[in-house]
Amino acid sequence: MRVLIADDHAVVREGLKSFLELQPGFVVAGEAADGQQVLAEIERCVPDVVLMDLVMPRLDGVAAIAAIRKRWPALPVIALTSFTEAGRVVQAVRAGARGYLFKDVRPAELAEAIRRVHAGETYLHPEAARALVEHTRREGETGLAEPLTPREREVLQCMAEGLSNREIADRLVIAEKTVKTHVSHILAKLGATDRTQAVVLALRYGLVDLP
Repeated sequence: MRVLIADDHAVVREGLKSFLELQPGFVVAGEAADGQQVLAEIERCVPDVVLMDLVMPRLDGVAAIAAIRKRWPALPVIALTSFTEAGRVVQAVRAGARGYLFKDVRPAELAEAIRRVHAGETYLHPEAARALVEHTRREGETGLAEPLTPREREVLQCMAEGLSNREIADRLVIAEKTVKTHVSHILAKLGATDRTQAVVLALRYGLVDLP
């Protein structure tokens, strides 16, 4: 798995690179010290996942995430930052980040997050998820044109907890193919384009709870 590391501090980039290159299946394909360089590096090294600091010169992380979402919509980005404020979390997720972690993250959790977002899942640090819940619920609740079925609500709850399709299937004792069908229906009913947006909307509508 090819990873691009974006951070304006060389010591952070070196630390992340040293760790990731020890993990089986990971290759650090490129590094960037600012948002503009991130976009150039994506063109050059074609990564599978981007680790993105949010505060960088020339083009900040949120703007860079939005640019990536527009130009490379299938490329997952994990925001890796020291900021815990709800506003930062919301900005990053709305811009298109599929993950949000803090820089004191345990190495094993970082590796797991990269694997999850590469597989199409969402990975939010619990503190970031709580901040997102508080913010989205303050924005108010709107109704859905078509309500979710009880089973879809169960699947959506599992999605909010960060479970993969396989893990959801195991928990609910249903086929993984059935889970994928439920996820497609959930996205359509919520008007979401991906799992991350579906979870954000579900939190806003009060459809799920976080552990």
